[in-house]
Amino acid sequence: MLAARFGISIPPVASALPVVLDMAKAADDEGLDLVGIQDHPYNAEFGDAFAVLGACLAATTRVSVYPGVANLPLRTPAMIAKHAATLDLLSGGRFELGLGAGAFESGVIGMGGPLRKGRAALLALAEGIEIIRAEWRPGRLVSVLGTEYTVQGIEGGPAPAHPIGIWVGGMGPHAMDLIGTFADGWVAPLPNWMPWEHWGPANARIDTAARAVGREPGAISRLAALPGVVSDRPLQPDPRGANPIHGSADEWADIIAHLAQQRGFDTFIYWPPGFDVDQVQRFARLVVPAARERLGE
Repeated sequence: MLAARFGISIPPVASALPVVLDMAKAADDEGLDLVGIQDHPYNAEFGDAFAVLGACLAATTRVSVYPGVANLPLRTPAMIAKHAATLDLLSGGRFELGLGAGAFESGVIGMGGPLRKGRAALLALAEGIEIIRAEWRPGRLVSVLGTEYTVQGIEGGPAPAHPIGIWVGGMGPHAMDLIGTFADGWVAPLPNWMPWEHWGPANARIDTAARAVGREPGAISRLAALPGVVSDRPLQPDPRGANPIHGSADEWADIIAHLAQQRGFDTFIYWPPGFDVDQVQRFARLVVPAARERLGE
């Protein structure tokens, strides 16, 4: 099991970009590990996720950032590799790569992207991962002849500053198989997309797929998306179905400890309500220390 990490997720709303940076700086100042920037390019209110990630890196000194998750259909894998390596080099190794097949098909198609469903979407992810990793190997030709993507005749490079993790966002059983086989981590969706009760079986399927190809399941990171509010008082949160977590810091810590010890998660990403620096600080100052104590860290 990897050591527990904690972070926040922020929507890159264009009208609130100064506050987005304030939240990233608060995460950095408070000692959190990760800042995730959501990537929905078809959302008219959102700025470009990779541009915002670069600004977050420039405004911080220690926290790592990642797109949660990059929309592969609207960003070619060769260019994603180039963006990721460049941001990692500029930041001294503080970039990780969340990657997804694109959840909103109508938005992808509306922006001129391809229509991919089911097997085609997963195949594109697998081929995309292969291309991205190949491009991070300088001095070697990148040659991937795929069904959804073909890249030939370019030389790999630049190499990132550190081994970037590729964390795949997905929900279905075949997506879990792909993650266990190819990916460095799973970005679990919000509970309104995948109910809390399904997270444990999904992690078990990732473990099975990893063992089938000789991989150590514990080396695959698992990121839990935790929406809700850190309250001043106990509210008896009930994380079932699509319920968010509304409760005290101790109640949050108990839930996180359960997700780590019983469901296999090692990374916990807080989705605060709106743009609330105070909630980021409460999560970092109250929830994280209590959770680490329960996890024996």
